[in-house]
Amino acid sequence: MNVRELQGRLSRAGQEHLLQFWTELEEAQQAELYTELEAMDFAELNVFFQKATAGFSRPQQDSVDARMEPVPREVLGSTTRDQDQLQAWESEGLFQISQNKVAVLLLAGGQGTRLGVAYPKGMYDVGLPSHKTLFQIQAERILKLQQLAEKCHGNKCIIPWYIMTSGRTMESTEEFFTKHKYFGLRKENVIFFQQGMLPAMTFDGKIILEEKHRVSMAPDGNGGLYRALAAQNIVQDMERRGVGSVHVYCVDNILVRVADPRFIGFCVQKGADCGAKVVEKTNPTEPVGVVCRVDGVYQVVEYSEIALATAQMRGPDGRLLFSAGNIANHFFTVPFLRDVVRVHEPQLLHHVAQKKIPCVGPQGQRVKPDKPNGIKMEKFVFDIFQFAKKFVVYEVLREDEFSPLKNADSQNGKDNPTTARHALMSLHHCWVLNAGGHFIDENGSRLPAIPRLKDANDAPIQCEISPLISYAGEGIESYVAGKEFHAPLIIDESGVHELVKNGL
Repeated sequence: MNVRELQGRLSRAGQEHLLQFWTELEEAQQAELYTELEAMDFAELNVFFQKATAGFSRPQQDSVDARMEPVPREVLGSTTRDQDQLQAWESEGLFQISQNKVAVLLLAGGQGTRLGVAYPKGMYDVGLPSHKTLFQIQAERILKLQQLAEKCHGNKCIIPWYIMTSGRTMESTEEFFTKHKYFGLRKENVIFFQQGMLPAMTFDGKIILEEKHRVSMAPDGNGGLYRALAAQNIVQDMERRGVGSVHVYCVDNILVRVADPRFIGFCVQKGADCGAKVVEKTNPTEPVGVVCRVDGVYQVVEYSEIALATAQMRGPDGRLLFSAGNIANHFFTVPFLRDVVRVHEPQLLHHVAQKKIPCVGPQGQRVKPDKPNGIKMEKFVFDIFQFAKKFVVYEVLREDEFSPLKNADSQNGKDNPTTARHALMSLHHCWVLNAGGHFIDENGSRLPAIPRLKDANDAPIQCEISPLISYAGEGIESYVAGKEFHAPLIIDESGVHELVKNGL
């Protein structure tokens, strides 16, 4: 260890305080801190900080409201408003998949801290009858989609799965996939890579020590994707495989249609290089970012930046004018990603989040601040919409495709294991009804067909259909048509499992 050289680098960068406890550290702790600091580019970090905080501290620009325009109808596809197009889009998507031209990219850097667990969110079991984790559900959807494309077009195909982890989740995620034999996928088609980490900094640009021998580090936001793609040659891997389109999504949505052929087909047929899947906002004040145009450029405007009067505006059809709720579910072409990685990524500024960051005080004591004492810098995956030559938006039904898992179960909570589990079972109940099946109570009377949950406290009928049986409700008629079931009902590769069944 060349500690003197490191001291010189730190001194030149104004970060010499990072070694203030050096003589108090054990040898192993010194080695850990030295390795961590040696890997940092302090000049680059200082530039990041200056640019990010310059934008943060500038007086608020003119209200974004006056410059916002809703998504024009000509770039919008909708599962409810364009039903006559859905089959054509799905056919196009399945064709692209059958030609090995589609990959999926999972943003899985988050730990389940808010869920009350220390492991990655993808390993979480929301309590379905099958006890499948989010990772397993998504893997099985990929397997099923490969089968559907093969059935349509007669040739075996592969949907490569790129999984972006963070320093905190990489090892445990890889171990989990190994333990579960990649859930039936081939190991060479599941590619793990790691997003970068950035140190937390004080308001005057000093890197914060979490412990005497450890810097406070955090993932660089889901927009750290683009830097990671470059650093780990992921785009080159996609090109080598002949991939043309990539579906990017977040791990925590239990209803996500991985590599959704309708979404892929819509984007391809529109000639788009970038697309966003959205859900219609439930009400004007729902705390979700809105996809729209600002000064003619597509972006996501955070709900906190939109005035109430603007949020409440409605069009002639009665719908909210700014209704396109962002769900972190995107389409990119590989050439577009290549341009982003090579040309645009360095131009992106970091967003600044003020945080209460546990740290070490001047005497080496652990401090848990009760108000923000520093910042974390991050980029967002949607920051690159502005660079698209042809941007499109695809609107889907929330109850079909979006139920995020963010919080632990609590009274009157939302986005928690219970709401995720209920959303999936409610959707599967719908599939059974649509395929001609019925549920009955203990007296043999048919239950009313009201599967959509209006209230988080409504318990759905227990019904789970394995993704290996159906990707999006197709192909289950042979299991359920003209039959009556007592819940719980489970349909998986080994058959139909219920308490009682009667042919009609």
